[in-house]
Amino acid sequence: MVCTQCPRNCGAERLENIPGGVCAMPETALVARAALHHWEEPPISGTRGAGTVFFSGCSLRCVFCQNSVISREGYGKPVTAERLREIFGELIAQGAHNIDLVTPTHYAHVLAEVLTDPLPVPVIWNTGGYEKVETLKKLDGLVQIYLPDLKYLSSERAARYSSAPDYPQAATAAIREMVRQTGPCVLDGEGILQRGVIIRHLLLPGGLSEAKSVMDWVAGEFPRGTVFFSLMSQYVPLGRAADYPEIDRPLRKSEIRSAQEYMAALDLPGFIQDPDSASEGYVPSFDLTGV
Repeated sequence: MVCTQCPRNCGAERLENIPGGVCAMPETALVARAALHHWEEPPISGTRGAGTVFFSGCSLRCVFCQNSVISREGYGKPVTAERLREIFGELIAQGAHNIDLVTPTHYAHVLAEVLTDPLPVPVIWNTGGYEKVETLKKLDGLVQIYLPDLKYLSSERAARYSSAPDYPQAATAAIREMVRQTGPCVLDGEGILQRGVIIRHLLLPGGLSEAKSVMDWVAGEFPRGTVFFSLMSQYVPLGRAADYPEIDRPLRKSEIRSAQEYMAALDLPGFIQDPDSASEGYVPSFDLTGV
């Protein structure tokens, strides 16, 4: 396939077992882990866990990525569309509230096929936010929940930390399309999300003004209650963070407190992450479990 599924539009030829493009992945999906996951937002993890499938490869190049062993190093096992559908069924049989597809963008062509027959639980598109509207439109009706990051509204920071100066434009357009598809958030009687969008933002060291800009955009773009906002403070200086002195440190308590206070002042409905999650211990084991 000649790939133009993400905003890179690199036009790389990705063959069945030969990687290509910025994502450095083949046409066949690679999966590194498939298991119940209890560390997502409460209406996603619930009591039984999300049925989380971690895909290998990524079209972003975030220097601080905590999953770099799969996003950058390509660790994972090739799986057919048929096996992927089986994996979904196995997770549902284990009690998963949903099927949580992590970094799935470069496999949209596979997942659109796999999801043609509806699943009995919601499907989550868990993404870094760097999406093409055209690709998302092909998922309309196949995905019930979108879980995008909104990492930056600054092109300079997006270029420096993710090699994607167009990230702000791509991500905001993508989020508008996601909300168009799902409509306002809908919870079931147990408080589990059935439809809707949760916008995540990872607070970076020295990134308080960026976080405030992101929250301002969300509050100004969508009527209150349309989306949930998730302020994440799990940052750990991993990946290539050591090459960027300004982010080669943990978050300060004052940064976390100021961001949380700003979210409260805006009255943004959503979630605040426990600062104790800023630990390498929360990084999943990518050991082909469930694959």
